[in-house]
Amino acid sequence: MTSTVEAVARLGTWAAGLRWSDVPDTVRDRLGLVLLDSLGVTVVGARQAEQRALVAAWRPGPGPAPLVGAGATTTVEAAAWLNANAMARLELDEGHKYAKGHPAAHALPAVLALAADLGASGPETMSALLAAYEVAARFGRATTLRTGAHPHGSWGVAGAAAGCARLLGLPGEGVAAAIDAGAGLPVAGHFASALDGNPVRDAWLGAANVSGLAAARMAAAGVARNTGTPSLSLGDVLGRFEPAPLTDGLGTRWDVQLGYFKRHASCSFTHPAADAALLMRADGLTLDAIEGVLVETHSLAGGLGRTSWDSRLAALFSTPFVVAAALVHGTVDPAVSADDQRDDPRVRALAAKVVLRVAPDLDARLPDERAARVTVRTLGGPPKVIEVPNPVGDAAYHPMTEGDVLALLGRLLDPDAVRAVHEVAAGLAGTTDVGPDLRRLAEI
Repeated sequence: MTSTVEAVARLGTWAAGLRWSDVPDTVRDRLGLVLLDSLGVTVVGARQAEQRALVAAWRPGPGPAPLVGAGATTTVEAAAWLNANAMARLELDEGHKYAKGHPAAHALPAVLALAADLGASGPETMSALLAAYEVAARFGRATTLRTGAHPHGSWGVAGAAAGCARLLGLPGEGVAAAIDAGAGLPVAGHFASALDGNPVRDAWLGAANVSGLAAARMAAAGVARNTGTPSLSLGDVLGRFEPAPLTDGLGTRWDVQLGYFKRHASCSFTHPAADAALLMRADGLTLDAIEGVLVETHSLAGGLGRTSWDSRLAALFSTPFVVAAALVHGTVDPAVSADDQRDDPRVRALAAKVVLRVAPDLDARLPDERAARVTVRTLGGPPKVIEVPNPVGDAAYHPMTEGDVLALLGRLLDPDAVRAVHEVAAGLAGTTDVGPDLRRLAEI
């Protein structure tokens, strides 16, 4: 317990002392790219009918924080909750294989909403975003959830708390108290909810952002304490917690540089198989000749083998659907999982031929590789085999540049929207008050 208290204290001191002027240029650039991607996919999510209905049902009151892409501003907490939902709506949000989840989606909506309210400067906002990401990713590394638990809404709350506390100008002990309180507010979500297509999975991210805000406000009021809560909540209750990863390489290893961007609107565990399927399609694979498809993967992805789905989210967590969609349509953009495309008879028929298995040799490569090996049996020909070590977009395998992210957003948004998101993301660090620029995002 003492080691957890000490690690959180050190992490809080580091986050409180973080200055944008001291951050290496490569790290600044990567955070800017994460911000660009995150804002862009939030706009895409905000334009979905399900998200518009959610906003309408929420009836958000007036306030200073933008509902990104939704045409309104609202209170800090409402913006944090709804923007986090929009960001995760289509499974396009940035992730991190070592954290085993999504640091940005757990924390960036809360920090940006609070920054808009406070009228924070660009450098202060970027420092808070970076602190939030790094703390969340380190908590993801430190936490091993119980089998069946979904990572949304658990370890990432600490990141939201750290970023918001940093933005509120709290000293090291205050940031540490916020982190500890945030770690005591996790969601205990089951992975089956995602497989079943239950959107409560998106709400877990909204809860994480709002809980991070609450933890930071508790610390600002002096009613939060650093007592080693992560070892109890994330450890004893939800799994196992090791404090050492919280401070390993602190200030020298930047986790924001090790994440991945998603070019497919689906669970990241399906991406290597989708990439392999697209390579086969480009090589002239004839769909009518396919007799069967074997997808071998690692154990983290072993539960995504369902060949039926009754909603968009369920389809996005089905490797057979994603592989079939990639082969039929040549893309796994959001359009292929929309109501008018999801039940395409060609996709249904091909998905029924896909079998998912865990391969020990691929499992042994975790966490550095999240590999997939796809074997397609065809009529009258030898099997076709393609193995992919990591999805395209991983920092260690075909990383995406700013041009790649802009091209991705260009497929999903109109040019004016892409231009506006790019201008806000690129210019935020240089502003004296981020509020006006962030509120511009509401009108995209």
